[in-house]
Amino acid sequence: MEENLKYVSVRFETTNKTYTFSTTDDSIKNNDAVVVETQRGMEYGTVVSDPFEKPNINLEIKPIIRKANDRDKKQFERNKADSSEARRICQEESDRLDLQMNVISAEYTLDRAKITFTYLADDRVDFRELLKVLASIFHCRIDLRQVGTRDKAKMVSGIGVCGRELCCAKFIGDFDRISINMAKNQLLALNIQKLSGQCGNLMCCLRFEDDAYKVLRKDLPKLNAQVEYEGERFRITSMNVIAKNCKLENADHAIFISLDDLIAKGKYNKPVKKPEKEDESAAE
Repeated sequence: MEENLKYVSVRFETTNKTYTFSTTDDSIKNNDAVVVETQRGMEYGTVVSDPFEKPNINLEIKPIIRKANDRDKKQFERNKADSSEARRICQEESDRLDLQMNVISAEYTLDRAKITFTYLADDRVDFRELLKVLASIFHCRIDLRQVGTRDKAKMVSGIGVCGRELCCAKFIGDFDRISINMAKNQLLALNIQKLSGQCGNLMCCLRFEDDAYKVLRKDLPKLNAQVEYEGERFRITSMNVIAKNCKLENADHAIFISLDDLIAKGKYNKPVKKPEKEDESAAE
């Protein structure tokens, strides 16, 4: 039986994350709907890969329970339809108890043994009384989970300034740290409002493009650096590492040149690699 064991990636609609599961069912293929058991309970997901060899991880890999049937699909659709009403009830009860919570979503497990409510709040919320009320209404296990603004944007989704679906909703599984230095590295104007996504935090694309800009800017002078070009002193007032050109200005005039010309003909302080830190014993 172990010889027939194969592994596939399964994605869940509500989280947009993929997880690895095992199966001995040779009929399960990419795009099939399946029923699996996760830490949250029984869930309905979609296979998003062809079968592959066992991944090199030490974590326990749970098996797929079964291929989803029509009954499972109908139950999943019913749960999605009932979730909006459950969210509304949770928000009403929260308001009645004067809890400062913004309930974002509600999600049933496939067998409706548990319902998870996600919410936004500025501070920690004492929801013990709310748990009792919700349990008496829904007659199942209740899980209240506090999330941040980035998680909310991922759940709600939307269209970014690029005109495409938000990256967090489309494919991002886990959020990386994003800093303003990434915007500086990409020579962007430090306008926080324009650099922020719908969640109010710095846009995730700053992280995606940061490594590429580090490579493109290697050996180039910094913006506003003083350079000598064809016998004249200039200041670099703008630079486009994608188009590979820059603008040089002085008191008399301004010129546009390619970055290749700047590197070949320009005189400026080249970036110097910092020497590796010597061993303390050797330094002494």
